[in-house]
Amino acid sequence: MPKRGSAALEGELLQGTLDLLVLKTLVLGPAHGHTIAHAIEHRSDEVLQVEYGSLYPALHRLEDRRWVASFWGTSENNRRARYYRLTPLGRRQVVQQEDRWDALVRAVNRIVKPATE
Repeated sequence: MPKRGSAALEGELLQGTLDLLVLKTLVLGPAHGHTIAHAIEHRSDEVLQVEYGSLYPALHRLEDRRWVASFWGTSENNRRARYYRLTPLGRRQVVQQEDRWDALVRAVNRIVKPATE
């Protein structure tokens, strides 16, 4: 859902990054796709723009891995919507994915911001 005139990052996120962002968003509680996308955008100060063409495949992938489960509910505007929630396995996976992310950031920073010798 990119907004016109925004300075959002363009291009693909590193593989797995969207999964982690979705999992971290669902730590706050069950949400439907629109809310997940909006939360990621809002919490990133509109830098990260989540396309529905990427979000729903990620949600299905997470559901296939049993990290999230879905159920039907009623949205804030009284429409039927599919909600997603973390499973116990998904909660454990959040910790593993955060550790993996931290290691990736450290590795990239060693290249991008090398220590001066």
